[in-house]
Amino acid sequence: MRAAEILERLSVAWKHGEHVDLAGVTCEGRLDLSGREIPGVDFSGATFPEGIDATGTRFLGLAWFRGVAFEGPSPFARAQFLTDARFEDASFDAPADFSKVEFRGIARFDHARFAQGASFAGTVSYGNVSLAHADFGAPADFRGAEYLGGIWCDSTAFAEGTDFSDIQVHGRLWIRRARLGTAPLAADRFTLSFGYTYA
Repeated sequence: MRAAEILERLSVAWKHGEHVDLAGVTCEGRLDLSGREIPGVDFSGATFPEGIDATGTRFLGLAWFRGVAFEGPSPFARAQFLTDARFEDASFDAPADFSKVEFRGIARFDHARFAQGASFAGTVSYGNVSLAHADFGAPADFRGAEYLGGIWCDSTAFAEGTDFSDIQVHGRLWIRRARLGTAPLAADRFTLSFGYTYA
């Protein structure tokens, strides 16, 4: 499906309980969602050979990117997710940029693969963030991120050099079986953690 056709499908008003079904599509051309308001959408299993631009995008309903292949640059910087954002099993071949994103529901990245690392700097999440079994092939940046609903990093593989400075975790911090390079991820890497820590 061409990028213009996808934009046309997404040019509808958001309605509670409804979403645009684009599961499994392969996008021809780069999809530009930057600065737009997007209704609920299911992109599960989709492929974006040239990536997408979701810079400053406002996702009004469900935003499902489960199993999506982002083969080109796909920035989500400054995006807002007003309900759940699901990226489990997604693969990012270019550096993933989620800097200054606002997650108002859960943010789920279980088993996601970040081949060239990622930035979550300045991210704010009101629900739980899950990175269980995610694999970071290069350093990630979590500087100044604030997780009001806690963060779940069960068996997450972080690359050496990942920056957790000035991060704030207000809920549960789960880092069992998580690794930073070849060593276990230690709780003292997180600047401020106000809830229970499971290491």
